Amino acid sequence: MKVRDGGRAGGDSAGPDIDELPPNRTPAILEATKEVAALLKAGEHPFALAGGVAVYAHGGPATLQHDVDFCVLPGDAEAAAATLRKAGLDVFQPPEDWLLKSRCRGQDIDLIFQMARAPVSRELLNRAEELMVESVRMPVLTATDLLLGRLKAFTEHHCDFGAVLPIARTLREKIDWSLIRRECRDEPMPDAFLYLLERLNVIEPEENGHGNRT
Repeated sequence: MKVRDGGRAGGDSAGPDIDELPPNRTPAILEATKEVAALLKAGEHPFALAGGVAVYAHGGPATLQHDVDFCVLPGDAEAAAATLRKAGLDVFQPPEDWLLKSRCRGQDIDLIFQMARAPVSRELLNRAEELMVESVRMPVLTATDLLLGRLKAFTEHHCDFGAVLPIARTLREKIDWSLIRRECRDEPMPDAFLYLLERLNVIEPEENGHGNRT
């Protein structure tokens, strides 16, 4: 007889089996992040940490369960891949034509050269902040660029507000909301997300308000 969390017998459906809980991948993801960042720095490749690990670097929750994302310049992606291969990491081209994939310490690594349907630019990388990720300093996309990338990726087929809401809440003090509004004003899904943030009191409403813009 299996015993569930809290001492409940196996016939009680109040909680999952301990064996069914997902493994804690955070330590391995952070180690992979540091290793790949060190390789890219040593190879003098312009890059910036993105994705969930970047949110963590800005002060987000340390519950990482997905891959590690690095933004690189389109013209430098193959050279960055060669640097990783030289260090013994496999790098391959997936069906998607906007990134390269690798593996490090059993974790998926994405080298992204197009974000939200726009090429990664040198200006984007130049705006990155030098932050400490565990024991390694590395360039990390700004909180504003992290959120903007998520919002601009919204489509009619992929529009998960629930995945982006914790980022907006956690990093709201570091985000340039006036810039976010300017960039997203004419996009229905991102604009709807901003309205949701207003209703949840995450951000202040616009002076003219939604639906009353001049």
